[in-house]
Amino acid sequence: MLALPLEEQQKRGYADTLREILQQPSTWTGTADLLRLTQVQQQLQGVLAHRPSHIVLTGSGSSMYIGECLAPTLQLGLGIPTQAIAAGTLLTHWRSVLPPGAGLLISLARSGDSPESCGVVDRLLADAPDYRHLIITCNANGRLATSYRDDPRVSVLVLDESTNDRSLVMTSSFTNLLLAGTGVAQRKGDAAADAVSQLARSVQQVFDQQTDAFAAIAGRDFTKAVYLGSGGALGAAHESALKMLEMTGGAVVTMAETYLGLRHGPMSSLDEQTLVVGFLSPDPAVRAYELDLLRELSRKQLGMTRVLVGEHIPADVLGPHDVSVELAGLGATDDALPLLADVAVGQLLAFFRCLELGGKPDTPSQGVLTRVVEHFPMHSGGA
Repeated sequence: MLALPLEEQQKRGYADTLREILQQPSTWTGTADLLRLTQVQQQLQGVLAHRPSHIVLTGSGSSMYIGECLAPTLQLGLGIPTQAIAAGTLLTHWRSVLPPGAGLLISLARSGDSPESCGVVDRLLADAPDYRHLIITCNANGRLATSYRDDPRVSVLVLDESTNDRSLVMTSSFTNLLLAGTGVAQRKGDAAADAVSQLARSVQQVFDQQTDAFAAIAGRDFTKAVYLGSGGALGAAHESALKMLEMTGGAVVTMAETYLGLRHGPMSSLDEQTLVVGFLSPDPAVRAYELDLLRELSRKQLGMTRVLVGEHIPADVLGPHDVSVELAGLGATDDALPLLADVAVGQLLAFFRCLELGGKPDTPSQGVLTRVVEHFPMHSGGA
């Protein structure tokens, strides 16, 4: 596919998406280098200087799921209560959902031009003045990056332009915004860069060796896909489910759930046309629960086939037609880095399924969706 001339790739509708998926390992090392810069470290430390009593991560769509991935890592690393709240919810119900007091709002955005993005920041600057703001965006020219330069309560971190995906679907923008968000936890620069380099090598190996296996899975006759994750990996599951839904235009019905939550009703939906994708925790105690659930699915013969992502995946949770994605050398960790690999696998599965169904990954919705949500009016008030 990459060997075809660019014009042919564009005609087939996958040029941007495929490039943006495959560029991720190299862009991750670039973002890690950005986080090592002295001025960036000082900037991220500065947003915590007022000692926020809580942190709220916000965004819309995929950007919201970045917040779900990040919240456990930031709370663990900083010892500050942290939660993700969708920008749309803050826009309509900020009085009832926003924690009161001197907090920190972290806005995550690819373009920074979605109506909710500036709408939420505008509202909270006016009506929750004790909040400080950190904006992390891929677009230096977006409204989020340019509208608050004169307000000392707002700090803006702009990622490299290469992460500002051109495709309708977010891929490298998602993972790089997630990686940049981990910098708020003030990890040591060299150690963080080494961990990112190892992750990039591991995922590049997956790209080099297992894309045919993902394409083969995508060629099977599944109409539903269930994504499983624990803790922050639930955000990766939500994002992967959205990618499959977006790229197939709803032809594949998707669901994201925790391993333990699956037993409480959603398990009933698994049938012989269901793909099961499991993101395995590096924490042995958490993984024990996850493996119990996978073995239960095997006993009950639920699901068509499964794709499992993690390190040291036991053979007894894999069937003859399942795919095991081994993330070599990452080791047990409590941070969000393994979630970048989880999301990348979800992206490739959706990409190949889109092509299998005759779609165009760069513009899969045939005019229903746009890369940036169309303008809509802001209304006063809010619950």
